[in-house]
Amino acid sequence: MTSTSPTTERRESEDATVRARILDAAFTVFMERGYAAASTLEIATRARVSKRELYALVGNKQEMLVECISARSRRLRVPANFPVAHDRETLAHVLASLGTQLVREITDPTVVAVFRLAIAEAVHAPEVAQTLDSIGREASRAALRQIMAQAQTSGLLIGRPAELADQFGGLLWGNLLVSLLLGVAEQPNSREVAARARDATAAFLTLHPLPAAGPAS
Repeated sequence: MTSTSPTTERRESEDATVRARILDAAFTVFMERGYAAASTLEIATRARVSKRELYALVGNKQEMLVECISARSRRLRVPANFPVAHDRETLAHVLASLGTQLVREITDPTVVAVFRLAIAEAVHAPEVAQTLDSIGREASRAALRQIMAQAQTSGLLIGRPAELADQFGGLLWGNLLVSLLLGVAEQPNSREVAARARDATAAFLTLHPLPAAGPAS
């Protein structure tokens, strides 16, 4: 078993620090200039590194974009230890908890800024929206589909998991995200986020009562 020398560890730590600085600079430039107009020279200048170092530690502009969105999209992922719903009470708890997490994280100003960037660059740099959709939004959609599929298997819901997930998402969000993107609404506080998730869960379960052949709740 080989051990890492102190010199190597120090170098790796320094590289990680510089890499984080590059990505912070890249995100700032993307927000200010737009992805298409952003230059690696300006990003390197703001990060106080050479272009050679920038490419060595992070990569080209596309790779920087992926890293920037990936870092912020991790907020949208659902913990693997979410309980499996075998009764309606647990299903309600799981949906309300997930709904709270999604609204809390997606309404964060930094995440909203990523959505705005994707919209602004939709014509000139569609890869921004494609990256956001495949890395970030798909993670939350997949988690909802998984919960709906598990509930269906347990006899708690009837319907296609993807359609059930979309319906819950519609109840959860309403017009909130559009209003945030337009700047006509403020980020909801923790109490408002929890209430929105509870209301969406209650409305969803009312629309989908326990199937007649399902287990007793």
